[in-house]
Amino acid sequence: MSASLVNASLKISKFSRVDLTHLLHRGELLLRLGPFVARLKTNVPSLARDIGLVYADFDACPTDAFADFHVEISREIGIRRWFKPQIRFFFDGRPSFTPLPVAHAIAMLEWGLNWCVAAHCHQYLIIHAAVIEKNGKSAVLPAPPGSGKSTLCTGLVMRGWRLLSDELALYDMESGLIYGMARPINLKNQSIDIIKQFAPAAVMTAPMPDTTKGTVALVRPPLSSVLRASEPVRPSWIVLPRYAPGIASELAHHSRARTFMLIAEQSFNYDIQGQRGFEAIGRLVDQSQCYQFTYSQLDDAERIFDALLEGRVG
Repeated sequence: MSASLVNASLKISKFSRVDLTHLLHRGELLLRLGPFVARLKTNVPSLARDIGLVYADFDACPTDAFADFHVEISREIGIRRWFKPQIRFFFDGRPSFTPLPVAHAIAMLEWGLNWCVAAHCHQYLIIHAAVIEKNGKSAVLPAPPGSGKSTLCTGLVMRGWRLLSDELALYDMESGLIYGMARPINLKNQSIDIIKQFAPAAVMTAPMPDTTKGTVALVRPPLSSVLRASEPVRPSWIVLPRYAPGIASELAHHSRARTFMLIAEQSFNYDIQGQRGFEAIGRLVDQSQCYQFTYSQLDDAERIFDALLEGRVG
């Protein structure tokens, strides 16, 4: 397959490593991410490998398609090209973040794409939350870092729930629907081994130690989730997760007022949206059943969320 031009949508998995590397080197890989398209460019070979791994089932758009984001990750020049080599993230040709080690390239790409969406896509209220769906019912899982949100999301997705988001819930303030991108799930520290034991078939990158978030690894989203990435959901539940080792799992009702405050705190652009954002969160909370879920075992989480789905939870 020639890498000089992609003139039709193709799965990333259809490209050889050589073709994918050439497309990325020329900035000709346009990756469809739900409602967005990102044009990617890099001269880091390991990034081509990891993109091929975790984005295997995503579509590459024609090279002349419109791109919402123009992103580049390039090796630093000068002494940093050879001594403890580093990379830098560029958005629309401008350097945007502190350089990181080359070994953290795929993590930098994911964090950079999150920033692109959170900083620029104000047609949505953007909430720091996982979103999953099954049988037409969906759960929004908003939480601060360290709450076990990504571990819970990954565990349920590996047991049949559809992934919309691990990090960014895109809430359409007019329709009340939530859109996702079904991008790779970012696991940190002990969560990596928890998921390896709970879902041995999960495909993930090699762990990347010593990042600003500790050791991280990215999990490839299931094919079924990627194929339905453009399908929004109407939220059924807002569930506030909290991981606590060694305790019995419990799903308890949570007040709408406190849930409203948490959603506002975990929204990247709530202050920009003003009254429109205030009213949108109110509608989101009013149409959803609100819970707090404390857990320590993913098997318990699967059982309780299935009970919620089947209406066996009050």
